[in-house]
Amino acid sequence: MPQPTPAAFADSLRVSDSLRTAADSLQGKTDSLAAAVDSLRDTTNAVQAAARDIGDASELLVQGRWDQFAAKVLETVSRMLLDFIPDLIKALVVFFLLFGLYKLARAVLQRIVRSSDRMDEGLKNLILRSFRIVGVLLIFVMVLAQFGIDITVLVGGLSIAGLAIGFAAKDTLENFISGVAIMLDRPFRVGDQVDVGGTYGTVVDISLRSTRLRTLNNEIMVMPNLQMINQKLINHAMLGAVRVAVPFSVAYHESPDAARRVLLPLAEQDDRIAQDPPPHVVVVKLNDSGVDMELRFFLPDPARETPMRSEYLETVHHALRQAGIEIPFPQLDVFLKPTDDAAVAVDVPSSPETHDDRGDAAAPFVVVEGAKPREEAVQLEQKLEEEGVDPHTGNEEG
Repeated sequence: MPQPTPAAFADSLRVSDSLRTAADSLQGKTDSLAAAVDSLRDTTNAVQAAARDIGDASELLVQGRWDQFAAKVLETVSRMLLDFIPDLIKALVVFFLLFGLYKLARAVLQRIVRSSDRMDEGLKNLILRSFRIVGVLLIFVMVLAQFGIDITVLVGGLSIAGLAIGFAAKDTLENFISGVAIMLDRPFRVGDQVDVGGTYGTVVDISLRSTRLRTLNNEIMVMPNLQMINQKLINHAMLGAVRVAVPFSVAYHESPDAARRVLLPLAEQDDRIAQDPPPHVVVVKLNDSGVDMELRFFLPDPARETPMRSEYLETVHHALRQAGIEIPFPQLDVFLKPTDDAAVAVDVPSSPETHDDRGDAAAPFVVVEGAKPREEAVQLEQKLEEEGVDPHTGNEEG
C-alpha cells in the first residue's frame, strides 16, 4: 500500500478545514432560520389569539350581551397591554439611549466639519446629511427589534424594495451619483460664480439631487446634478481673479494710442481693479464702420464681474466723448444708377445722427445697380435739390 506524500496530506487537511467551515456556516444559517421560524410562529400565534378575541367580542356584540362584550374587550386590551408594555419600555429605553448618542456624535462631527478649511460647504452638508440618514435608520431598526420584529427579514425586504425603487427612480439615482461626483471632483463650490448652459449665477447650495444658482435677477434656479455634470460649465471664481473685457470702437481716422491714453488711467486709478497684471487696451478687429478695441483688466473679486463691466461700458463712452474721440456707428450711402448710366447719390443713414459735428461720414458709399427709368431718377434728383441735398455727394448744400 503506497504511503501518502506530504503534499497529499496537506491537501487533505485543507479539504477538511473547508468542509468544517462550510458545516459551521450551514449550522449558523440553520440556527438563523430556526430563530426566524420561531419568531414567525410567535407572531402567528399572537395574531391568531387576537383574531379569536375579536371574533368572540363580535359575537357577544351581535347577541346583545353588552356586559360580557365589555368584559371581553377589557380582558383583550389588558392582555395586549401586558404583552406590549415590556417591549414598549425596552423600545423607549433603546430609543432615548441611541438618540442621545446620535445627538452627541452629530454635535462632535458638526464641530469638526464646520471648523475644517479644506472642505467646501457642499461637502460639509453632504457628510452631515449622510450621517443623519444613517443615524435615523439605525435607531429605527433597533427600536423595531425590541418588539420582536426580525431585522434580517426587514433588511432583506428593504433590499428588494430598494432594487425596485432604483429601477423606477432611474433619473433620481443618476442625479444622486452626479451629486457625489460633484462633491468629490469639486468643479465648483458654494459661492462660486458659474456659467452653465448659458445661464450665469452664483452657487448657493449643493445637495445630492440638485444644485441651486442665484441668477442676476435674484432668482433661484434649481439645476439637476446630472445636467451640471454633462453641460459645459465655466467657473469664473475658481482661480481667484477674473478678467473683464469692455468692448468699444473708434473711427478709422482716430488713433488707437489716443484711446489708450484716455482709458488706461481710469483703470489704473481704480482700487477695485488688480494692477498685476496691469490693465491694457488692445485692438481686436478692423470692422466695417470702425476699429474694434477692448479695455481689459482683472478683478480680485469675481462677484463684481457683471456690475464692473456695465459700469465701465458707460465710463468708456463718457471718456471718449469728452476726449473728442469719435465713436462710429453704421451708416449706409446708396447710389441709384439708372439704365442710361446716370448715377444719383442718395444718403441713407441708419441713425438719426447721420454726421457728427465735423460732418465726417462713418461708412463707405455703396453703388446699387437698378433698372429705374430716367424720368424717375430725374424726379428723385430734383426732389433732393429742393430739400437742399447735393444728389451727387449726399451732403447738405450751403
